[in-house]
Amino acid sequence: MRIIPLSEGTFTIDQSKVFVPFNPGEDNLQQRPVGSLLVEIQPFVVITSEDILLIDTGLGFLNEDGTLQLHQHLINHDINPSDITKVLMSHLHKDHAGGVSIHDKMLNQRFLSFPRATYYVQRQELMFALQKGFPSYIPEEIEMLQRSGNVELLEGDGVIDHYIYYQVTGAHSPWHQVFRIEENGETIFFGADDAPQLHQMKSRFVAKYDYDGKKSMELRQQWWQRGQQENWSFLFYHDVKNPVWSFR
Repeated sequence: MRIIPLSEGTFTIDQSKVFVPFNPGEDNLQQRPVGSLLVEIQPFVVITSEDILLIDTGLGFLNEDGTLQLHQHLINHDINPSDITKVLMSHLHKDHAGGVSIHDKMLNQRFLSFPRATYYVQRQELMFALQKGFPSYIPEEIEMLQRSGNVELLEGDGVIDHYIYYQVTGAHSPWHQVFRIEENGETIFFGADDAPQLHQMKSRFVAKYDYDGKKSMELRQQWWQRGQQENWSFLFYHDVKNPVWSFR
């Protein structure tokens, strides 16, 4: 399998939940509000023998010419956005789901950003996100997931096409899910915000921003141990320096 990180840049975020661009070579983290977290925003493409998978969809920002940044990142890697076959959504916080849809100003309508793909979303997560709303979720970006024909609303744990395993953890958010992709003896694991950065896998860290921080910590330890034993590759959505870490 081939892994392609699609970095949208480095940001800081504080209690306001506003993502502020951060240039590591020029900006000083100490000058940001107290408690600001330094994070990368990084969807992934995984190319398998069966699919071109997109895992989470980033912030949904547009370039100056109105092109979705995520589309441009794919094009830069010689991938036509229309070639994405599956979009796997861990959860619907705005930094993971901003690119789910795009607004056409000419028609004043929203369309799914990947209309030929099947989106996989936990039903309870979608209902919760639409009810909870701003600032963690942006309903207008995700509401069409409940009425589109190429969205599969998942119920609990399961497997997609015999090789993509999904598990609801309820750790970072109440219906957060993680993915394990297994093909030809290789395993790729995406823990999203349950396991967002490499350093958190190696320490007993309880995050106050998690729905269940203790559970997140315990799951990270379990996944890290199993990953060592089974030679997993880990994808880290918010890691500035280590998007991919492999035991292979």
